[in-house]
Amino acid sequence: MPHLGSTVHLRALAAAALRPRPAPVSRCATPAERVVIVSASIGAGHDGAARELERRLTAAGVTVERYDLLDLLPARLGRTVRDGYHRMLVRAPWIYQRVYSSTERAGGGGPLARALLRTAENRMLEALPDDTGAVVSTYPGASRVLGRLRLGGRLGAPVFTYLTDFSVHPLWVAEGVDVHLAAHAVPAAQARALGARDVRVGGPVADPRFCPADAERRRAARARFGLPADTPLALLVAGSWGVGPVRQVALELRDCGAAAPVVVCGRNEALAEQLRADGIEHAYGWVDDMPGLMHAADVLVQNAGGLTSLEAFAAGLPVASYRCIPGHGLTNAAALDEAGVAAWIRDPDQLKGVLGDLIDGPRGLLQREAGRALFAAAGAGPADEIARACRATGPLPAPLGLDRSSPSAANTPGIAPAPRGPRPAVRRLAASVAVACAVWAGAVGTAVATTGSGSGVIHAIGHTLDLDDDAHLGSPQQPDHHS
Repeated sequence: MPHLGSTVHLRALAAAALRPRPAPVSRCATPAERVVIVSASIGAGHDGAARELERRLTAAGVTVERYDLLDLLPARLGRTVRDGYHRMLVRAPWIYQRVYSSTERAGGGGPLARALLRTAENRMLEALPDDTGAVVSTYPGASRVLGRLRLGGRLGAPVFTYLTDFSVHPLWVAEGVDVHLAAHAVPAAQARALGARDVRVGGPVADPRFCPADAERRRAARARFGLPADTPLALLVAGSWGVGPVRQVALELRDCGAAAPVVVCGRNEALAEQLRADGIEHAYGWVDDMPGLMHAADVLVQNAGGLTSLEAFAAGLPVASYRCIPGHGLTNAAALDEAGVAAWIRDPDQLKGVLGDLIDGPRGLLQREAGRALFAAAGAGPADEIARACRATGPLPAPLGLDRSSPSAANTPGIAPAPRGPRPAVRRLAASVAVACAVWAGAVGTAVATTGSGSGVIHAIGHTLDLDDDAHLGSPQQPDHHS
């Protein structure tokens, strides 16, 4: 690992920012049937939604390519952002709550977020194939990048944002995005209130393996996982990283007696081992067969409200939100409760009663019906809207009044680019260095706030500087799996 005063990473940033860019290629003006989906490997929900959209569009005969926004940030800043976010959720969730609330009040991200996302704009534009007919974002940062390109006339293809959550943070609503696609009327109304100009309710997306199970399938799933045949089971999930007070909730589930806990810890294998040491018999790390576990369970208990909740609705499994993580976990719980598709348990004294009603009572029946109704009339859902737009139009003309000498005009179809000097490269270098320093400072601040000793702080600082180290927090990323 380079020492604290090393310039290795500044040289890497300079090389990435000053690397020559190929001349922009004019987009074709004929209808195209290629869709590009841009997600981000932060957790599993954004990638999971992108993967299912890709499957549906491909089945409809559309060519699809997928990109990770974090890979388009220079000098491996994407990995630094992901690991910093992970550290916040695990070590200092109160910092994440403050960041979430402050950006919510401000109506979006601040100067640091804008500077970080601008470093991805040219790479995004260069990555898009010439025959792109539509671009879809399943991550707020990607929507911001694509919206700016669209608004500036540099991107001719229409841009869609698929809202993966039931609550809509202002970062999701990016100026320049053509259409926002929502799973339900509640997130659609929130997006409109935040200024989204075209919002459509297309229903959620979920892998078709998530479907209601009959008695035979339920028995087979329980036998496959070694679960008791007749005991009520509460499936406890905490995202792909296993964050939040999972251990506390698992013990509360066991002690309340409403159902035996079956816990999925994602990539947090240490948490799974700890739970097994606590006497929680059915604690798993990464699980490939989540549809099977949902078929075996009687109720889902979750703390983030993302894609897993939508999959439970598709599987006919009632959902309860309990001891949610800060930020989007709390706002999603409120939105799911408002929509009537999930119960939000705010008081531990209500845990046993609400779970019992969801497993065997009328509340469970109502929620199963409400969850399944999301999928009933959706058909292919958002994929239909995207495919129609892709086939109906080719790249759109440049906005009227665009200055041919502006940076926006340089990559706009039909407009000859003006000569480019070194100034854009210098700006990229400055932006990259500033963002890297800010991200590093934020990571150090988190470490200082959560480390009890001086040696721990020095270790944390050194670790954040080591951009060449391939080791990630927790287990390696495992694309195309779900937990």
